[in-house]
Amino acid sequence: MATTTAAPKVNYQWRLRERPQGRAKESDFEWVENRTPELADGQILVRIVYLSLDPTNRIWMEPVDSYMPMLPLGSVMRGITVGVVEASRHRGYSAGDLVQGLGGWQAYYAGDAAGWTKLPRVPGLPLTAFFGALGHIGFSAYFGLMDVGQPKAGETLVVSAAGGAVGSLAGQMGKIAGCRVVGIAGSDEKCAWITRELGFDAAINYKKENLRESLARSCPKGIDIDFENVGGAVMDGVLERINLGARIVLCGLISQYNADRPVPGPSNFGSILSRRARVQGFIVTDFASRFGEATVQIVQWIQQGKLKYRVDIVEGLEQAPAALNRLFDGANIGKLMVKVSDEPAR
Repeated sequence: MATTTAAPKVNYQWRLRERPQGRAKESDFEWVENRTPELADGQILVRIVYLSLDPTNRIWMEPVDSYMPMLPLGSVMRGITVGVVEASRHRGYSAGDLVQGLGGWQAYYAGDAAGWTKLPRVPGLPLTAFFGALGHIGFSAYFGLMDVGQPKAGETLVVSAAGGAVGSLAGQMGKIAGCRVVGIAGSDEKCAWITRELGFDAAINYKKENLRESLARSCPKGIDIDFENVGGAVMDGVLERINLGARIVLCGLISQYNADRPVPGPSNFGSILSRRARVQGFIVTDFASRFGEATVQIVQWIQQGKLKYRVDIVEGLEQAPAALNRLFDGANIGKLMVKVSDEPAR
């Protein structure tokens, strides 16, 4: 494919200035204005359209390696993005291509094309769907439940953070698999959404209800699968009711990410032994070779009306630091993202 070039663009970036103590705050970042560099061979220029805000953003700020290398201070804040190629010196990409990758908290990405993937243009599927139902969000729900959880018809599935991006999809996939699905969420609005619109069998508002009593009422036959996004007291309550051979799918532990001291383990950890349960953590990239399979299946479910999603969009890159904490407040419903620039004409 022919290469293209473009004049340097004015770029805006959030760079990590300090390691957060507890919750991240705007003063932990630095707002930088500069110009994009000239492209070298093998590089692309991407205009960021949407920036995904995820609990893992907080993990990436820590002074340790996780499943990705530690982010050095002074670096552009790491973030998953969807954008459009504006110029290319890589023969695999052309101006106008829709792409997804680690573009970071900035208006433009200029650099190597490695790690970026082209997005298909699916009729009737908006660009926001690649965060709301596909991409790392949909794939986490799909592989976490189907491969790690191994659901069987008639089993009981409990999903924590069920009003969030991954949890709301995992619960619906559980219904597709024939499970009884119980969601745990932090507001009446979220509980109403997942039961009335998404088809969950029951919902528990853990901020208002006694969790253990509500789980006993909603899961009279015990719990076979726990799709765990929260950890802490919520996970502890679930472990109390797991069945023999239960599967604990560790997708996230959002209750711990802002902790400033070691977090105690679950007091009901012994249930894992007595119930011979399996606990397995996973990272979505473990299944990278099968992303195509998940895309086909998820798009089919959306087109069939079996899978719904919701996006929560914040306008403007400058809002990213403050918006991130909406995840930890539980203020978002569905997938939280920042609109950095206008979508290209399709």
